[in-house]
Amino acid sequence: MRKLFAMIFTALALTTAAAHAAEPHRLAIHVDENDPKVMNMALNNVKNVAAYYKEKGEEVIIEVVAYGPGLNMFVADKSPVKDRISSMSLELDNVSFSACGNTHEAMKKAAGGDVPLISEAKLVPSGVVRLMELQEEGYSYVRP
Repeated sequence: MRKLFAMIFTALALTTAAAHAAEPHRLAIHVDENDPKVMNMALNNVKNVAAYYKEKGEEVIIEVVAYGPGLNMFVADKSPVKDRISSMSLELDNVSFSACGNTHEAMKKAAGGDVPLISEAKLVPSGVVRLMELQEEGYSYVRP
């Protein structure tokens, strides 16, 4: 009987390990500063994490979320990293960029008109809420 339980336990452990190995890693990167060094560090994190898991043959999904002053990372005529984001988007299909809708609305109001974002950024209702949702979905969280 003990052998049967040991065999069942071993089979369950192997099945669980295989299921976890097949799941992609998930990373949320938070940018809330209008600082090119912070923005570039966030993009360095994206590049390094993507390369690490690619080399291991494992999948990773990365989402960069910007709000507050950090939203300037995605503002078309202000972003100091827009060219880098553009090339990363072409190279990495596992990376997305989320722009806080609350911050965007405040920027438009202050500017008295539209504030165009780079095409790679998708608007989400709230950057903070998006980060919460990602963490609730099992994403690891990094703030450079």
